[in-house]
Amino acid sequence: MTRRTEWPVSATDQHAGPGRGSAAEYVAGSESAYEPEAGPGRDTGSDAGFGEGAGRRARSRTRSSGSPSSSRAEKGEPRDTVEQARNICLRLLTGTPRTRKQLADALRKREISDEAAEEVLSRFEDVGLIDDAAFADAWVESRHHGRGLARRALVRELRTKGVDSAVIDEAVGQLDSEQEEATARELVARKLRSTRGLDRDKRLRRLAGMLARKGYGEGMALRVVRQALEEEGEDTEGLDEPF
Repeated sequence: MTRRTEWPVSATDQHAGPGRGSAAEYVAGSESAYEPEAGPGRDTGSDAGFGEGAGRRARSRTRSSGSPSSSRAEKGEPRDTVEQARNICLRLLTGTPRTRKQLADALRKREISDEAAEEVLSRFEDVGLIDDAAFADAWVESRHHGRGLARRALVRELRTKGVDSAVIDEAVGQLDSEQEEATARELVARKLRSTRGLDRDKRLRRLAGMLARKGYGEGMALRVVRQALEEEGEDTEGLDEPF
């Protein structure tokens, strides 16, 4: 039997292990860490002392738009690339687990620098917001029981999502051959009624083809379909040949 792994409800519901900061702390972040420093060309209050007109201009700026950083915050604009990367990842993770590669691809598509992406993705892994092993376990559990996919199809899907081969092998290894064959039998039993009235060979091709599309091997598919047809009284002589 597979080990059931619950999908996380949201990215911010997970917590880090011992010795690490919590995911919530990182999500909240430190506002001061992203505040722009004063420097050449920035408004540092140098208008003070230049008469009443300067005071009125300063008060007008405060009333109309506040400080430059607060204006950006109100508009939801990121203060730097790292914060932008963090916000993108949090949006993508809300309610939907994703692999590190999926997030990295999304950041690259939005032209986030490799340095900023690496910093954010590594931190998200540290606090448990990215966990490819848990993702793979949950994917196998969901797609096998929900869609009836066999190990071969599950491996193919996880590879497209950038999961490491060793992680895939461990996750898919939870499915033993007995459970895989039992699932194949259930799939054939559900499909069998819709093939009644067709000749034997056409039923065979249709049922076996359905299993093949879900990743089941030819030998298992043929054995399962033959047994199902025999139970309905079909003559299965000659069906030992590969289809």
